[in-house]
Amino acid sequence: MAHVSNIPHTGFNLGARIRAFVEDVKQARARAAEYNRTYAELQGLTDRELNDIGVRRCDIADLARAHVYCD
Repeated sequence: MAHVSNIPHTGFNLGARIRAFVEDVKQARARAAEYNRTYAELQGLTDRELNDIGVRRCDIADLARAHVYCD
């Protein structure tokens, strides 16, 4: 089994590595906020509304995760 790692090489420049880390943290927080927003919106729907769009309540977390993390 082969694994691929996509790690950008920023060299030994500490400033560039810190900036890259900060950007990664910002992106992770933005994705987490989008996940929470999507989850809350779907969770707020009634069972009838969920049924109308073909979603089961037990699938809400998976749908929110797929929406945010599976581009």
